[in-house]
Amino acid sequence: MGKILAVNGSPRREGNTAHMLGTVLNLCAAAGHETEMVQIGGLPTRDCVACGGCGQHPGRCAIDDWMNALYAKMAAADAILLGSPTYFADLTPELKAVIDRTGSVSRRDGNRFSRKIGAGVCAVRRAGSIHALDSINHFFLINDMIVPGSGYWAMSLAREAGEYEKDAEGAATMTRLGENIVWILEKLSSIS
Repeated sequence: MGKILAVNGSPRREGNTAHMLGTVLNLCAAAGHETEMVQIGGLPTRDCVACGGCGQHPGRCAIDDWMNALYAKMAAADAILLGSPTYFADLTPELKAVIDRTGSVSRRDGNRFSRKIGAGVCAVRRAGSIHALDSINHFFLINDMIVPGSGYWAMSLAREAGEYEKDAEGAATMTRLGENIVWILEKLSSIS
Protein backbone atom coordinates (compact mmCIF):
# COMPACT_ATOMS: atom_id res chain seq x y z
CA MET A 1 0.00 0.00 0.00
CA GLY A 2 1.00 3.63 -0.31
CA LYS A 3 2.37 6.15 2.12
CA ILE A 4 0.52 9.44 2.48
CA LEU A 5 2.20 12.33 4.28
CA ALA A 6 0.28 15.44 5.34
CA VAL A 7 2.15 18.60 6.29
CA ASN A 8 0.16 20.99 8.50
CA GLY A 9 1.39 24.52 7.96
CA SER A 10 -1.04 25.99 10.47
CA PRO A 11 0.30 27.08 13.84
CA ARG A 12 -2.92 25.63 15.30
CA ARG A 13 -2.07 21.97 15.84
CA GLU A 14 -5.75 20.97 16.15
CA GLY A 15 -7.24 23.72 14.00
CA ASN A 16 -9.35 23.59 10.87
CA THR A 17 -6.41 22.86 8.56
CA ALA A 18 -5.44 19.82 10.65
CA HIS A 19 -9.03 18.58 10.60
CA MET A 20 -9.23 19.01 6.83
CA LEU A 21 -6.01 17.05 6.37
CA GLY A 22 -7.33 14.50 8.88
CA THR A 23 -10.43 13.86 6.78
CA VAL A 24 -8.26 12.96 3.79
CA LEU A 25 -5.83 10.88 5.86
CA ASN A 26 -8.67 8.95 7.53
CA LEU A 27 -10.08 7.93 4.14
CA CYS A 28 -6.63 6.84 2.97
CA ALA A 29 -6.01 4.88 6.18
CA ALA A 30 -9.41 3.19 5.88
CA ALA A 31 -8.34 1.99 2.43
CA GLY A 32 -5.24 0.41 3.97
CA HIS A 33 -2.65 3.10 3.25
CA GLU A 34 -0.02 4.25 5.74
CA THR A 35 -0.64 7.85 6.84
CA GLU A 36 1.22 10.46 8.86
CA MET A 37 0.67 14.12 9.69
CA VAL A 38 3.62 16.36 10.45
CA GLN A 39 3.05 19.63 12.30
CA ILE A 40 5.33 22.40 11.00
CA GLY A 41 3.24 25.48 11.77
CA GLY A 42 4.78 27.30 14.69
CA LEU A 43 8.24 25.77 14.30
CA PRO A 44 11.22 28.13 14.06
CA THR A 45 11.71 28.41 10.32
CA ARG A 46 14.42 29.62 7.98
CA ASP A 47 13.71 30.38 4.37
CA CYS A 48 15.83 29.24 1.44
CA VAL A 49 18.97 31.37 1.26
CA ALA A 50 19.89 30.24 -2.28
CA CYS A 51 23.30 29.04 -1.11
CA GLY A 52 23.39 26.07 -3.50
CA GLY A 53 24.44 23.70 -0.71
CA CYS A 54 21.71 21.24 -1.69
CA GLY A 55 23.54 20.79 -5.00
CA GLN A 56 26.72 19.79 -3.19
CA HIS A 57 25.00 17.39 -0.78
CA PRO A 58 22.08 15.75 -2.64
CA GLY A 59 19.09 14.99 -0.45
CA ARG A 60 19.99 17.58 2.18
CA CYS A 61 19.45 21.26 2.71
CA ALA A 62 22.59 23.07 3.91
CA ILE A 63 20.55 24.61 6.73
CA ASP A 64 20.63 21.84 9.33
CA ASP A 65 17.22 21.99 10.99
CA TRP A 66 13.94 20.04 11.00
CA MET A 67 13.52 20.53 7.24
CA ASN A 68 15.93 17.68 6.37
CA ALA A 69 13.88 15.16 8.36
CA LEU A 70 10.71 16.44 6.67
CA TYR A 71 12.35 16.16 3.25
CA ALA A 72 13.24 12.52 3.95
CA LYS A 73 9.58 11.81 4.83
CA MET A 74 8.39 13.60 1.69
CA ALA A 75 10.87 11.68 -0.48
CA ALA A 76 9.61 8.37 0.97
CA ALA A 77 5.90 9.23 0.53
CA ASP A 78 3.73 8.27 -2.43
CA ALA A 79 1.38 11.20 -1.82
CA ILE A 80 2.08 14.55 -0.17
CA LEU A 81 -0.63 16.79 1.25
CA LEU A 82 0.24 20.38 2.08
CA GLY A 83 -2.21 22.33 4.22
CA SER A 84 -2.30 25.97 5.22
CA PRO A 85 -4.72 28.50 6.55
CA THR A 86 -5.01 31.53 4.31
CA TYR A 87 -3.06 34.50 5.68
CA PHE A 88 -3.49 37.70 3.67
CA ALA A 89 -4.41 35.64 0.59
CA ASP A 90 -1.35 33.39 0.88
CA LEU A 91 0.35 30.55 2.75
CA THR A 92 1.89 30.55 6.18
CA PRO A 93 5.61 31.37 6.14
CA GLU A 94 6.44 27.88 7.42
CA LEU A 95 4.73 26.20 4.46
CA LYS A 96 6.33 28.60 2.00
CA ALA A 97 9.74 27.69 3.46
CA VAL A 98 8.90 23.99 2.99
CA ILE A 99 7.98 24.63 -0.64
CA ASP A 100 11.14 26.60 -1.39
CA ARG A 101 13.62 24.46 0.50
CA THR A 102 12.33 20.94 -0.19
CA GLY A 103 11.62 21.87 -3.80
CA SER A 104 15.24 22.96 -4.28
CA VAL A 105 16.56 19.84 -2.56
CA SER A 106 14.30 17.55 -4.60
CA ARG A 107 15.31 19.07 -7.91
CA ARG A 108 18.99 18.57 -7.04
CA ASP A 109 18.30 15.06 -5.77
CA GLY A 110 17.12 13.47 -9.01
CA ASN A 111 13.69 15.12 -8.95
CA ARG A 112 12.61 12.90 -6.06
CA PHE A 113 9.03 14.28 -6.04
CA SER A 114 8.42 13.42 -9.70
CA ARG A 115 5.21 11.42 -10.25
CA LYS A 116 4.21 11.49 -6.60
CA ILE A 117 0.67 12.63 -5.85
CA GLY A 118 0.43 16.16 -4.48
CA ALA A 119 -2.66 17.84 -3.03
CA GLY A 120 -3.09 21.13 -1.21
CA VAL A 121 -5.83 22.21 1.18
CA CYS A 122 -6.56 25.65 2.62
CA ALA A 123 -8.78 26.93 5.39
CA VAL A 124 -10.04 30.44 4.70
CA ARG A 125 -12.28 32.99 6.35
CA ARG A 126 -13.78 34.38 3.12
CA ALA A 127 -11.35 34.88 0.24
CA GLY A 128 -7.74 34.38 -0.79
CA SER A 129 -7.67 30.61 -0.79
CA ILE A 130 -7.38 30.34 -4.58
CA HIS A 131 -4.08 32.22 -4.50
CA ALA A 132 -2.82 30.06 -1.62
CA LEU A 133 -3.87 26.87 -3.44
CA ASP A 134 -2.20 28.14 -6.61
CA SER A 135 1.06 28.56 -4.68
CA ILE A 136 0.84 24.98 -3.45
CA ASN A 137 -0.16 23.60 -6.85
CA HIS A 138 2.67 25.46 -8.58
CA PHE A 139 5.06 23.59 -6.27
CA PHE A 140 3.50 20.27 -7.26
CA LEU A 141 3.45 21.02 -10.97
CA ILE A 142 7.02 22.28 -11.24
CA ASN A 143 8.11 19.13 -9.41
CA ASP A 144 6.38 16.92 -12.01
CA MET A 145 3.75 15.67 -9.57
CA ILE A 146 0.21 14.36 -10.12
CA VAL A 147 -2.44 16.75 -8.76
CA PRO A 148 -5.89 15.19 -8.17
CA GLY A 149 -9.11 17.14 -8.33
CA SER A 150 -11.68 17.24 -5.57
CA GLY A 151 -14.93 18.36 -7.20
CA TYR A 152 -14.33 21.93 -6.00
CA TRP A 153 -11.35 23.94 -4.77
CA ALA A 154 -9.79 22.08 -1.84
CA MET A 155 -10.75 24.69 0.73
CA SER A 156 -13.13 25.23 3.59
CA LEU A 157 -14.79 28.37 4.87
CA ALA A 158 -13.39 27.96 8.33
CA ARG A 159 -11.74 30.57 10.51
CA GLU A 160 -12.57 29.80 14.13
CA ALA A 161 -11.93 26.41 15.72
CA GLY A 162 -14.59 23.87 14.74
CA GLU A 163 -15.95 25.78 11.73
CA TYR A 164 -14.64 23.18 9.25
CA GLU A 165 -16.95 20.57 10.75
CA LYS A 166 -19.90 22.93 10.09
CA ASP A 167 -18.90 23.44 6.43
CA ALA A 168 -20.70 20.55 4.71
CA GLU A 169 -19.41 21.47 1.24
CA GLY A 170 -15.83 21.81 2.49
CA ALA A 171 -16.02 18.44 4.25
CA ALA A 172 -17.48 16.82 1.12
CA THR A 173 -14.64 18.32 -0.91
CA MET A 174 -12.04 16.83 1.46
CA THR A 175 -13.82 13.48 1.29
CA ARG A 176 -13.72 13.54 -2.51
CA LEU A 177 -10.04 14.51 -2.43
CA GLY A 178 -9.29 11.52 -0.21
CA GLU A 179 -11.30 9.21 -2.49
CA ASN A 180 -9.41 10.48 -5.53
CA ILE A 181 -6.02 9.99 -3.88
CA VAL A 182 -6.96 6.40 -2.98
CA TRP A 183 -8.22 5.80 -6.54
CA ILE A 184 -4.99 7.14 -8.10
CA LEU A 185 -2.83 5.06 -5.73
CA GLU A 186 -4.80 1.94 -6.66
CA LYS A 187 -4.50 2.64 -10.39
CA LEU A 188 -0.77 3.28 -10.10
CA SER A 189 -0.21 0.10 -8.09
CA SER A 190 -2.10 -1.95 -10.68
CA ILE A 191 0.32 -0.92 -13.45
CA SER A 192 3.51 -1.28 -11.43
